[in-house]
Amino acid sequence: MLKIKPKASINLVALTATTISSTLILSALHPNYAQAEVQKEAAIASNESELVRSIGYDPMIMPTTTANQSQTLQSPTNPSTDSEVIRAINTELVQSKPVKTSDRTKPNLNAQGVTSVSQLSDVRPTDWAFTALQSLVERYGCIAGYPDSTFRGRQATSRYEFAAGLNACLDKINEIISAGLADKVSQEDLATLKKLQEEFAAELATLRGRVDALEAKTAKLEAQQFSTTTKLFGQAIFGLQSRLPNTGNLTPRDGTRNTVDDATNLTFGYNLQLSLVTQFDNRSLLLTGIQAGNASTASTLFANNNFLTNTYTRLGYELDTANSIQLSDLSYRFLVGDNLAVIVGAAGVAPSSVFRGPNRYESAGQGALSAFAQRNPILNFPGQAGIGFDWQISDNISLQGVYAAALASDPNNGLTGGPFTAGVQLALTPSDAIDLALYYLNSYTTNASLNTGVGDNLIGPIAGRFSTNAFGGTATWRISPQITLGGWAGYTTSATRDAGLGGSVDTFNWMAFLNFPDLFAEGNLGGIYVGQPPKITSSNLTQNGVPAFNIPSAIGLAGVAPGDFGGQPASTTHLELFYRMRLNDNISITPGVLFIFNPVQTSGSDTITVGAIRTTFTF
Repeated sequence: MLKIKPKASINLVALTATTISSTLILSALHPNYAQAEVQKEAAIASNESELVRSIGYDPMIMPTTTANQSQTLQSPTNPSTDSEVIRAINTELVQSKPVKTSDRTKPNLNAQGVTSVSQLSDVRPTDWAFTALQSLVERYGCIAGYPDSTFRGRQATSRYEFAAGLNACLDKINEIISAGLADKVSQEDLATLKKLQEEFAAELATLRGRVDALEAKTAKLEAQQFSTTTKLFGQAIFGLQSRLPNTGNLTPRDGTRNTVDDATNLTFGYNLQLSLVTQFDNRSLLLTGIQAGNASTASTLFANNNFLTNTYTRLGYELDTANSIQLSDLSYRFLVGDNLAVIVGAAGVAPSSVFRGPNRYESAGQGALSAFAQRNPILNFPGQAGIGFDWQISDNISLQGVYAAALASDPNNGLTGGPFTAGVQLALTPSDAIDLALYYLNSYTTNASLNTGVGDNLIGPIAGRFSTNAFGGTATWRISPQITLGGWAGYTTSATRDAGLGGSVDTFNWMAFLNFPDLFAEGNLGGIYVGQPPKITSSNLTQNGVPAFNIPSAIGLAGVAPGDFGGQPASTTHLELFYRMRLNDNISITPGVLFIFNPVQTSGSDTITVGAIRTTFTF
C-alpha cells in the first residue's frame, strides 16, 4: 500500500434553494435567455500521502498531447482534481495493507478464534458457563469471539448461529482424529456431538449447502473476473447550471455597461472519470485513468471580450472533450523504504496529484462547486509526464516534490526543452486540528498564460513565453467536528522570455472559507467561500523598450493607452454558497450559488449570479 504513516442564524439551505430556483426559472422563462459558453471527507486525513490519495482524483483535465497542439494543451479545460473515487480506492488499499509489527501480537478474533478464555474480556471465572467455554477453547479451539474481544454470552442465539458453532467444533474434532490423535477426544464429548448432530441435522445441511454454493459462486467469479490485480473505480457528475442575465463593462472599460453576457442559457452536461487501479503488491500500483465530458459554461465570443469572464465563472466539474474518451492518467506509484513514496508517469503527473491538500473537503465531485474554490489556483499549474515524491520526515512534517513536462512526447520539446512545472511543498500538522502547507512552484509556458484556468489567466501576447515563480500557503483549522475554518493566498511573478520583449507580470489571489461537515444530517456538507480570484496587480511588459501587451490596459481603460503599464483597475470578489446532500453511499446532490462581484477585476459591471445543481455518482 502506498500510504506513508497517516496522521492524522443564516438558513443556508433556504438561501441556496431560493437563489438556484430563481436562476433556473428565470433561465427558462426570460426571453433574452435564448441568446447565443472534476477531488480528504473528514475521513481522509490531510497528511495522508497524496500519492495514494490522488489515485482516483478528478485529474487535471488536459487534452491528449500531440505535437501540433503546443499552444493549447498546457492549459487545463478543468482545473479540478480529486473526487470521491479516491475514498473508495483508499478503503481498498487500507484493507490490503501489510500487518504492522505492533499488530502481530494482537489476536485476530475473526480468523483465528481465541486460544485462551482469558482473551474474552466479558467472560469471568464466576460465570456459570466458564468451565464449559474453557474446555471448548483450550481442548478444541473451536470458539471465536467478536472483534472487540467479547463473547457476549447473554446475547440471544438462533439455531443457525448455534449450528455454525457446532459445525466449527465438528471440523476441529475431525482434524484431531485425522491427525491420529483420537485418544485426545473423550467418548463423552463424541456422544454429545452425535446427539447434537442429529438434533441440528437440518441446520447443518443448510449451512454446508450455503458454503458449497458460495464456493461455486466464488470460483465462477474468479474465472470470469476482468483481472485478479485490477479494480475499477468511477465517478459520474451530472451538472445543471445557468446564470442570470447581466451586462459587463468590457468593450471598452469606460464605466458604462456595454457587453451583454452571451452565455446565460440553462445547460446540462456531464463529467465521467474512470480509474483502473492495478496493485501488484502491497507497496506499488499502476493507475490508468480515462475521462469524457461535455459540461461547459464558456462563452466563445472574442470580439467583445466576453471570453474573459470564463475563468471567473468556471465550475470545478466542467470538462468538454466533445464526448470523446481521453487518457487522464497513466502512472506508477511505489514505496522506497517506509517513509518515501515515488510517482513516475507518462500522464497525470502534476502538483495537484502529488502535493497533499490541507482542505479535507477539496473535491470537484463532493466539495465546492466552482473551479476557484477547489484549491489555491497556483497549484493548478499543469503537467503531464514526469516524476514526484512524498517524503514523511516525521509524524507531523512531510515534503512533496514534482517535476512534470507538458509536451514530453514531442521531440521538439521533450522533458526539458518545452513547457514544464516544478515545485515543492512542505506540509505541517502541528496538531490534530490544524493543517498547514507552504509551497513554491516554477513554471515555463509558451502560450501567454499561467495555465491555472482561474481569474486573470492570460498575462501576455499570443504565444508569449514566460517563466513564472509562484509562492503560496494554505491553512485549515477544525474548530469543532462540525466547523472548519480555512484559507489560502498565492502570488506569482512571471518574466517574459521572448526576444525583443522585457518586463514581468505579477498576480495575487486569496480565499477564506468555512466548511460545515454533517450539516443537518450525517454525510452532508455545507460551505461558504469568499475570495479574490488571481488578479494582475502589476504588468510592465515592453517591446523594444516601449510599453506593450499589458493585459489590463489592452482590455481597454479610459484615459490609458492600450498596452501601457499598470494593474487591474478593481478587484473581483467571489462569494459561493453550497450544500451537499448525501442520498446514500453512492449518490449526492449539491445545489449552490456563486456571486461574482466586479467580474474581470472591473467595476461598473453587473454582478454575475451563477446557479448550479450537481449530482454525483460514485462506484
